[in-house]
Amino acid sequence: MRVVLQRVKSSQVTVSGRLVGQIDRGLNLLVGIANTDTEAELDWMAKKCLGLRLFPDSDGEENGRWDKSVTDIGGELLVVSQFTLYGDCRKGRRPSFDKSAKPTSAKVLFEKFVEKLKQSGLRVETGEFGAMMEVSIDNDGPVTLLLEREAISGKSEA
Repeated sequence: MRVVLQRVKSSQVTVSGRLVGQIDRGLNLLVGIANTDTEAELDWMAKKCLGLRLFPDSDGEENGRWDKSVTDIGGELLVVSQFTLYGDCRKGRRPSFDKSAKPTSAKVLFEKFVEKLKQSGLRVETGEFGAMMEVSIDNDGPVTLLLEREAISGKSEA
């Protein structure tokens, strides 16, 4: 599982000109599901996204120490499926998506991931799975991280 996590002032996603998800201060998560992912990867990633200390310890102190998580600040989450995060561009000129989960299984895992995030009590918005989406991100910082959790031999790392 791969997530591009961005600390945002606001973010929104539209499909065919229709607003489908919008948040204010919080995190924008672009989520790629691998064909080997299990619920263990979802659990780990949800805890990591909710617990990472990425926000200054006091409002208005942008250069201060990052001591608060999105949960601590009562932030919001915009979660967007992004199978292209598993695009392999090492050979040729066209990406290979062999490691991406098939759409039917990816959708189930993506929806479970979103549910795990919602259990935090935070406001969680999403894009539209499988649609061509336009994502607008007002990146705060900018702060952008790549999180990755791979299953090993069919089992997750501890």
